[in-house]
Amino acid sequence: MLCRVMRFTEINLGLALRSPETFANFEQHLLREEIQMNIYVGNLSFDATDDDLREAFESYGTVDTANVIQDNYSGRSRGFGFVEMPERTEAEAAIAGLDGQEIVGRPVKVNEARPRPARGDRRGGGGGGRGGGGGGGDRNRW
Repeated sequence: MLCRVMRFTEINLGLALRSPETFANFEQHLLREEIQMNIYVGNLSFDATDDDLREAFESYGTVDTANVIQDNYSGRSRGFGFVEMPERTEAEAAIAGLDGQEIVGRPVKVNEARPRPARGDRRGGGGGGRGGGGGGGDRNRW
């Protein structure tokens, strides 16, 4: 965390020096970010809603957000979701208590969410256009 704060001061030194409140707010944001936990919930019933997730996790503590991920085109659940809890200890208790338990009729897999990989630099795949060719390179067309 100290590295992040140092980087912030290097980049925004003028702003931080002029406004100590800005620096204090940023520092509080970093502390919240390190305490907060994002939780993955898999094998959800396709009938599960955000409220079902929230209700299941609220018995373990405060829930900031609860989202069932839906398909962009059909609007149907994709069978997994994410819950954000501000207190790490409550989140760990929820993971231990809910992993393997039923939510809306299906036993769910619950664990700490892994960070999403960066989308910017995706390499590989692709391929391209038209390869080869017809041959007969020396012949006149007419």
